[in-house]
Amino acid sequence: MTYLKSWEEFERAAERLYLQDPMKSRFTMKYVHSKQIVNLKMTDDVVCLQFKTDLLQDIKKIEKFSSNLMRHMAS
Repeated sequence: MTYLKSWEEFERAAERLYLQDPMKSRFTMKYVHSKQIVNLKMTDDVVCLQFKTDLLQDIKKIEKFSSNLMRHMAS
């Protein structure tokens, strides 16, 4: 369970992981207030992808990504 370095790498890998098996994939987002860091995790119990950031511009990208995932889940 290592953290991916770039947002783009995490986004592509997480979307690919979700599309492979939507029923097993889980996405979690956790904000650590004391460190002001957002932790993201996408897993299917075999592969675990993680990303953490403290940049505001990445937070905006996370918002777009999560809404994109919700669209996939609804369709």
